[in-house]
Amino acid sequence: MRPLPLMLFAAGFGARMGALTAHRPKPLIEAAGKPLIDHALHLAEEAGISKIVVNLHYLGEQIADHLQHRNLILSWERDQILETGGGLKAALPLLGDGPVLTLNTDAVWSGENPLIQLLNAWNPAKMDALLLLLPAENALGHSGIGDFFLDDQDRISRANGNSAPVYLGAQILKTQGLSAISEPVFSLNRLWDIAIANQRAYGLIHKGGWCDVGRPEGIALAETLHV
Repeated sequence: MRPLPLMLFAAGFGARMGALTAHRPKPLIEAAGKPLIDHALHLAEEAGISKIVVNLHYLGEQIADHLQHRNLILSWERDQILETGGGLKAALPLLGDGPVLTLNTDAVWSGENPLIQLLNAWNPAKMDALLLLLPAENALGHSGIGDFFLDDQDRISRANGNSAPVYLGAQILKTQGLSAISEPVFSLNRLWDIAIANQRAYGLIHKGGWCDVGRPEGIALAETLHV
């Protein structure tokens, strides 16, 4: 396992949290004993990741203050929020040219470390993207439909049904394709669709539990995980 640089997505408005994010950014909301972003940082530390970039926008100064004693790199999106694709593209000078790990900061995990699972399964010879997934019925706090189907080679394709696994906000991604996208604000779905069309997008089922803490009810659900 060779650690890769990690992008932590922490710029969002946290609108689904309602009043809880009126004066506090979502990554600083506490769940299962500590701020959400600290759960993500614990996973990174456990995986031996030395280069971590965090993107910031909404109430970003609070997050920067919280992280000031850690050896992290901040990628500010001061003028506008850039979404996942635009945020990653803007951070590439800080991350480097190779593949990167990305992790959302609004979830609590149990079981095996998701970053270590991804690193152990990553095969750049055949993969442009490796996404961590979980069956929808096991995804606490997730109220939407499934995201991707897996074939017998673990390649992913788009799915629109409750029976399909859910994307957990953790992945390894080659970033070369970002340079071909000219607009500043876009989703990483753009890059996934290219990788899927080229049969170079793969999925991996998480060996453990996961809880989406994107809504207030997710805070209580996260307490039920054996973290």
